Amino acid sequence: MAESPKVPALKNGEIVRTELVVKKSRFITTIGRTRGVGECKGFISKVSAEFSDARHNCFAFNGGVAGQSGFAGCSDDGEPHGTAGQPMLNIILHCGMGEITAVVTRYFGGILLGTGGLVKAYSDSVKQALAVTPSCEALKTQRLKLSFDFKDQGRVLRIISECGAEIVSRAFSDRPQFELEVSDKSCDAFCARITDATSGKAEIKKLN
Repeated sequence: MAESPKVPALKNGEIVRTELVVKKSRFITTIGRTRGVGECKGFISKVSAEFSDARHNCFAFNGGVAGQSGFAGCSDDGEPHGTAGQPMLNIILHCGMGEITAVVTRYFGGILLGTGGLVKAYSDSVKQALAVTPSCEALKTQRLKLSFDFKDQGRVLRIISECGAEIVSRAFSDRPQFELEVSDKSCDAFCARITDATSGKAEIKKLN
């Protein structure tokens, strides 16, 4: 029997971060769970902004199923061609997890590593971070966009918690708007509970 697809066991906003020092250069690896190319690029932008003073923020991602490259990509971010992004991507695509992005930030230590040294440093950095990244079975989920009246927020948050749904993003204008991940199995029951708790005033839209 084939193993179920795996993903990082990280909630929205959670990361794994490790550091490797090679000949005085610091290689800081940040890993997050990212679904689809859009989330992968958003994660890369966030980490790159955090380390905007670094010489390089190289990355590799797979926004889809483990081992498949349809939603994958990488970048050397100024390092010699093929010394960072592609070696990182090779590891990401064979790590047994999908929906994952790795960004390796390099602070140059003044000593040149050479082509082979760079490939090894970036590869080892990703391997080190993956070794401490927890994984879990990739459950099939439904992405929902939910808007409701402010007076119903307490009830809505309680149902979200009780149903094990995950809030991906929140926006507040005339009404709160949440983007959620709900397991396929509990999606219909979740929607029914929200509709009942808000007397039918909540708007629920399926996004996938």
